[in-house]
Amino acid sequence: MSPLVSVIIPAYNRPEMLKRAVESVLSQDYSPFELLVINDGSTEPLNEIQSLIESTDHRLLFQNHKGVSAARNHGVREAKGEWIAFLDSDDMWDPKKLSTQVRFHIEHSQFQLSQCEEIWIRNGKRVNKRNIHAMARGYAFEDSLRHCCISPSSVMLSRKLFESVGGFDEQMPVCEDYDLWLRITPHYDVGYIELPFVTKHGGHDDQLSKSQPAMDRFRIYAIAKLLLYGELSEEQWGAACREMNEKAQILFVGAQKRQNGEVEFYRTLFEVSQQLVGVSNKEAATGLLQMLAERNTFLLQAAQSS
Repeated sequence: MSPLVSVIIPAYNRPEMLKRAVESVLSQDYSPFELLVINDGSTEPLNEIQSLIESTDHRLLFQNHKGVSAARNHGVREAKGEWIAFLDSDDMWDPKKLSTQVRFHIEHSQFQLSQCEEIWIRNGKRVNKRNIHAMARGYAFEDSLRHCCISPSSVMLSRKLFESVGGFDEQMPVCEDYDLWLRITPHYDVGYIELPFVTKHGGHDDQLSKSQPAMDRFRIYAIAKLLLYGELSEEQWGAACREMNEKAQILFVGAQKRQNGEVEFYRTLFEVSQQLVGVSNKEAATGLLQMLAERNTFLLQAAQSS
């Protein structure tokens, strides 16, 4: 018997894009699946989408505006499937996306998550991805430290895995996917399907990645959490410390140029991260981690207020 897949679309406004995303899910050649669209307190009417969803026996759920992380987590809590697939409201799927990915997991049962290739459209025109944007496959922790190389619209993962790592961090308005993959990739390999079954649309004004400056603030926050609370090998610990140090240096230099009152904060963060690079594991870094813990909350607050 084919496993039930729960498809979750977080939605905030964008009714025309959302309709396109929903229709691409309803066009899947796979069964069984359920579609859950989470209306994250939209201020624009979604009546047409609601009729489309409910007429096909799927669900539109409502919540106050809490952000994409809370919307996705809400969807997983309501979901019934053993596999979870996310789709951003501005992206769309090829009709064979789910069937291909389910077949991949049946044939490669060692993988608890996988992703497929994507076609990128920016401002209405297809663009070629640079090498730096290569999608993760196999062991991907170090790649995931450098940048987000697993796409939410492409990924399928087991519900047990998602729940075991705690889901998305609802405090993070952006880079929430980067944070999730950092908690998964130290311990789980990523399956890869080379065919592009996702069309990813970018360049529009309400894109989340455009809503926050200095995105590395949030990535440092994610790495700091991992160092404080994650289970890492010595090699993974060292890689995380080095990456945080590089990102902290960039922010420190940027703060020096702007002279906007954050110089001392980022100076201290950079100095702590430099010291962590020289420490081989968490047990040997107790004092530095205490300093990092004191700064971790402030880091998130600084990122959110910028």
